Amino acid sequence: MQAVLITVVVAGSALFTYVSDRSQAEQAAERHATAVTRSVADSPSVREAIRTPDPSAKLQPYAAEVVRDTDVDFVTIMDPRGIRWTHPDPDQIGLVFQGNTAPALAGRTFTETYTGTLGPSVRAVTPILDDERIVGMVSAGIRVEQISQRAQGQLTALIVVAAGALGLGAIGTYVINARLRRHTHGMNADELSHMHDYHQAALHAVREGLLMLDGQYRVALINDGGRELLGVNEDGADVVGRSVAELGLPAPLTGALLASEPRVDAVHLAADRVLVVNTSPVTGGQRRGSVVTLRDVTELQSLMGELDSERGFTQALRSQAHEAANRLHTVVSLIELGRADEAVDFATAELELAQALTDQVVAAVSEPVLAALLLGKTAQANERGVELLVSDDSRLDDGLLPDTLPARDLVTILGNLIDNAVDAVQGASAPG
Repeated sequence: MQAVLITVVVAGSALFTYVSDRSQAEQAAERHATAVTRSVADSPSVREAIRTPDPSAKLQPYAAEVVRDTDVDFVTIMDPRGIRWTHPDPDQIGLVFQGNTAPALAGRTFTETYTGTLGPSVRAVTPILDDERIVGMVSAGIRVEQISQRAQGQLTALIVVAAGALGLGAIGTYVINARLRRHTHGMNADELSHMHDYHQAALHAVREGLLMLDGQYRVALINDGGRELLGVNEDGADVVGRSVAELGLPAPLTGALLASEPRVDAVHLAADRVLVVNTSPVTGGQRRGSVVTLRDVTELQSLMGELDSERGFTQALRSQAHEAANRLHTVVSLIELGRADEAVDFATAELELAQALTDQVVAAVSEPVLAALLLGKTAQANERGVELLVSDDSRLDDGLLPDTLPARDLVTILGNLIDNAVDAVQGASAPG
């Protein structure tokens, strides 16, 4: 289509230029013939020769000289009746001029294209005046064949220029098309359109966040999942083109997105979400940007915390069950040995100790779930040889923790802290 368009434009321009040049050549021939006829008609020597008995004797050489010097094909000088005094063909002298003379006899100069003894020609005819009397007429002309030859020379040059323009246009079209094919990996417009539609559908369908940055770390593309995970609620058109530093993200996350080296499964916080960030540079001889994928692991982290809490409760219950079994075996053994009083004293002391611990924990912690956690952790610590004490001034309702913090999160936090403390104490007391 490009080649056809260039060919049509060049051919049309060449045709228009040729027609215009041909018309201009004819107009130039008319002006030239008119100038020659007027110069001859105004010549005093011509008027003097007309007064002689034999005007042809002096006018024929003069006309031949004018033809030679002015680059016209003929100069015919005639009397008012149209009888020729001069002609390129001497045999035509004395014969009637072939062409229109009425306008000249009326006193004005005119031009026309007429077929005479020399063939078709563009000619001008003007009267010769002597004391306001028309004593003769002059006609000068250029053959149409001669004008065509001049236009033909211009046409040849025009064809060469048009061919050069067409060649350059074809080469340019080929180079541009080859470069476009190289940049589009050989895909045509329809294939690119289909790929664009598929990519748009895929970007909006993927729940994970996808972020594409250019070489200046500006957002080149972001899908709906990316805007949701990053907390960018503006319209996508406002986000695209902005720098990552202008998105208002936490500093560690912004640093990860601006890093030149790739990141693999890096965990970062963004508002109220925990994100796993992966970055990969896009290279093609030079850095062209990077592709960032975002995964939301907030729910996974919450589930892991709940699992840790449940595991802690399970271990605490196992420890309590183990300790209760040991105490029950002790009571049973004392009874079998006939020491019922000692068995009662032991059981009563254990109940008082357990009740005192329960009262102390419940007094310090009003949350039943946390109280149960502390009781279980106490038994679990005792089983591991570590004494866990709840001091009298221990409080959790002193206003330091927010009221909106769920008990589940408190269990996770407190359970991890106690486990870490027990591990540290047990590790410090180990030998060697």
